Amino acid sequence: MSYDLVVWDGDRPTDDRAAGATFDELFERYLESDDVTVPPEPRIMAYVEALVARYPDDGDHSVVWASPPLVDEASGPIVYLLMSYANAEEVSEYAAAVAREHGLVCFDPQGECLLS
Repeated sequence: MSYDLVVWDGDRPTDDRAAGATFDELFERYLESDDVTVPPEPRIMAYVEALVARYPDDGDHSVVWASPPLVDEASGPIVYLLMSYANAEEVSEYAAAVAREHGLVCFDPQGECLLS
């Protein structure tokens, strides 16, 4: 089982509903299609690097990330974080705090709500 968060670079949506619409659009454009590979934008790359510095991304041995390497879940202005459910509370709080520090939007797709 995993707990998912999505972080993107862009204007903060006005509410959870607008955030859900933005997430759907970004997901479809950057993550759903296997046809186009878009490298992560610099702010997303810096964010991923900050997460991996705290919670190493060690391939098959990761106890935090459900889909390592984490950078493979990033495309353009968005990264989809899949974390192990056992560590979800701690890691999601840290991920949301780091998103705020980086001026990024953090969205919980399960709860359909903004976190940062």
